[in-house]
Order: sequence, then structure tokens, then C-alpha cells
Amino acid sequence: MKRDWLHWAFEASLLAKGILAGIETLSGLVLLIVSHGQLADLAHALTAHELSEDPNDLVAGTLMHMAQAFSVEAQKFYALYLLSHGGLKLGVVALLARGLMWAYPAAIALMVVFIAYQLHVWAGDRSVAMLALTALDVAVIALTWREWRRKRGLSFPRNAA
Repeated sequence: MKRDWLHWAFEASLLAKGILAGIETLSGLVLLIVSHGQLADLAHALTAHELSEDPNDLVAGTLMHMAQAFSVEAQKFYALYLLSHGGLKLGVVALLARGLMWAYPAAIALMVVFIAYQLHVWAGDRSVAMLALTALDVAVIALTWREWRRKRGLSFPRNAA
């Protein structure tokens, strides 16, 4: 029963990682295709009504501030980062979904690299979202390791209790 639940959790984590990686990849593609001016216009269109009703609206004001501070160089960086990060994760998810044995340790190694980078970013900005993403990746690593061992026919230690 516990093993079935953990296998289901692994499968669900693959689905979640795949969806997030797809969103990441599409976001990178949009940033690559859309001009800097179009992004500013989009931010204005999304916030104009709210800011006309309440010029102090925190969410709309923050979005406009971020759009105005978003440079062309930052747009290019995030486009390439999101495309590569999302693309790599999509590839890993596809390989794991196919059950290729070599993909399990490769996925774990890649996720460890992602975690190292995420912790580096977190050290600079103390983002709760980055910490949550890192915790999710640690859980996915544990599930991936367990699934790899299960597929190899390795037994798991039983609880002493």
C-alpha cells in the first residue's frame, strides 16, 4: 500500500514537473519572441484599469514597476534561462516517463545542479518561493531515487518499529 502511494507520488511529481517545465519553456519562448515594448504595453494594458480605480493598488503598481525596470538585457537573459531550464526539465520528465534506467541517476544529478543554483539565488534574495521550489525538488529527488531502486528490484529497509 505504501509503495503504491509512493509510486503514485512519483508519477504525480513527474506530471507537475512536466506542467511547470512546459510553462517555463513557453514563457521563455514568449520572452524571446515578444519585443520589449510589447511587454511594457501588455503590463500597461493589464494594470491600467485597476490603477485608474486605485492608484495605490499594490499588485498592479508592483507589476508596472517591474515592467518599467525590466531591461532588454534582463528579458534576453530570462528568455534563455527559462528556455534552457524548462527544456532540460521537459527532457528529463520525458526520459523518466519512458522508464529509461540511466535517466534516473541523470535526473537526480541535474536536479542537484538546479538545487545548487536555486540556493545560490535564494542566498541573495531570500525568496520564499525559491526555497519552496527547492524543497519540492528535494522531494522529487527522493521519489526519483526510490523509484529507481524499485525498478532495479532493490529492497528497502523496513522500519524498526
